[in-house]
Amino acid sequence: MSPRYLVAAALIAFAAAPLSAQSVKAGIDAWQRADYAGAIAIWRPLAEKGDADAQFNLGQAYRLGKGVPLNLGAAQSWFERAANSGHLDAQTTLGLLLFQNGNQPEGIKWLRKAAEQGEPRALLVYGTALYNGDGVTQDRMLGYAYVSRAAAQGLVPARQTLSELEQLMSASDRKQALALAHSIPGASSAPSKKPPKPTRVAQAKPATPKPTVPKPAQVAVAKPAPALTGGAWRIQLGAFSQRASAQALYQRLASKPALAGRGPMYIPVGSMIRLQVGPFASRAAAQIACASLGTACFPVSAK
Repeated sequence: MSPRYLVAAALIAFAAAPLSAQSVKAGIDAWQRADYAGAIAIWRPLAEKGDADAQFNLGQAYRLGKGVPLNLGAAQSWFERAANSGHLDAQTTLGLLLFQNGNQPEGIKWLRKAAEQGEPRALLVYGTALYNGDGVTQDRMLGYAYVSRAAAQGLVPARQTLSELEQLMSASDRKQALALAHSIPGASSAPSKKPPKPTRVAQAKPATPKPTVPKPAQVAVAKPAPALTGGAWRIQLGAFSQRASAQALYQRLASKPALAGRGPMYIPVGSMIRLQVGPFASRAAAQIACASLGTACFPVSAK
């Protein structure tokens, strides 16, 4: 999630930033040098004084286990403090974390807040929950409207979900739902062109809440989790002509928290091998896992 800047624009923005923002940026610079402990030392006092960007970054550090021990409870606590200050990335990441960990009502609360500000991941997950009635009163028309907003911003999993929903809804219902989409508060039918702020470890990319440094090799390996059983849903990560290619993709993604405790399935279909991972308790839970992986995938029924 590392923002990219034109050098001149970055220098101007940094020079104009207040002292606290400069300090947060100094932490970002340390983080990107892999000086995680140094970044934590800069962010912690700012976070304790109420700086929402520092709180969000500290939460991400605890979620990854970089510079501090991996601690999802501490990550959630810092995300909550930032989210309560109106931090959009924190609201989205907190909502996804809570929803995926089984606290659907609280997760939905934060995802709705973020969706109403046009955050594409939140639009997708909240819309899917509305369509399925997962943790919220079912409203298929409104769910389709939210998903369509996420798809309009270029979010690949949202486009895939929208394509699935289009096969389940009549043309007249889709037309009404699209008209309803224009009334969603804070949502935009086009990607925002505002430049990212230089005060966070990462801005939210459309398809993933993963943390700050964009190099896959730097993502922390999650602690082993017990294998999960039950659940009628999986996610499909691709179809390959060689099993070794499917295995290589799974090995690259296996350390992601969304896949903890879940195993791969290599399913032969003709001359192809489909890579699926599961189980997940619901379609919405599978969709959230897809959104957090940062790669193209989609939910499939295990039945």
